[in-house]
Amino acid sequence: MQDEGHLVGQLTRLGLTSYEAKAYLALIRRDSYTAAQVARQAGLPRQRIYDVLGSLVEKGLASARPGNVVKYAATAPERAIDTLIQSHRAQLADMEQEARLMVGQLKPAYEAGKAETDPLEYIEVLRDKRAINERFAELQSAVKKEILVFTKPPYATPPQENVEGLEVSQTHAARSIYEFGVFEDAAVAAGVRRFIDAGEQARFVPELPLKLVIIDETIVMFGMEDPVAGSSDLTIVVVEHTSLARVLKTAFDAFWEAGFTFDQAYDRLVKRAAKPA
Repeated sequence: MQDEGHLVGQLTRLGLTSYEAKAYLALIRRDSYTAAQVARQAGLPRQRIYDVLGSLVEKGLASARPGNVVKYAATAPERAIDTLIQSHRAQLADMEQEARLMVGQLKPAYEAGKAETDPLEYIEVLRDKRAINERFAELQSAVKKEILVFTKPPYATPPQENVEGLEVSQTHAARSIYEFGVFEDAAVAAGVRRFIDAGEQARFVPELPLKLVIIDETIVMFGMEDPVAGSSDLTIVVVEHTSLARVLKTAFDAFWEAGFTFDQAYDRLVKRAAKPA
């Protein structure tokens, strides 16, 4: 007989459990067996054997012969396999009928959905900090030509930790405007310096009106503080709109022209403050 493990696998694919498959393979070796003999021959637990044999009888793969001790006999393989296949065909026919009914139920909603469009689908609103960080990372990685940034606390990712942004600065046109406050934290200032060394152009101003990112004159990401809760409750809006991006780039350029370079800002805010009176 072919490798038993392979036959067990084939029978289980036809719908038997592994115990049922092993019991059937044991039964075909003799005209009939007692339950205890099947358990020994098949290597099955004695406490499970009656359930297993009863299931084989119910499925038409075995028969029980009454007597002082009930014996079990296998159904001929050609009939047994055909019974299993017929069972699968019946199940498949039921599934096909249910599937056709499902199509009829789903189609009206699908057709109605095709007619529904969101007039503001180009606007995305984010409030969860994790979602904001993930979206910003996605936008940075998608830059094709240029990224412009108003960098303003609270940072999605502090400059000294923004590895993805550093890589973008090395390969794309990148301009950022920072607030003078970056020089109050040596780690942040050092992070900004690394961006500049990587190729970013930077300017520094006393204060920025909001957090802003402009990508390829197409996508805008900006933050709006809750007027009541303040910066502790930040809403980020992402808008894919070329006209808006161009208008905001004009505003960005105005702040840029009024800003200081890193060395100018450092000299003004750090060096002079360190000089003795």
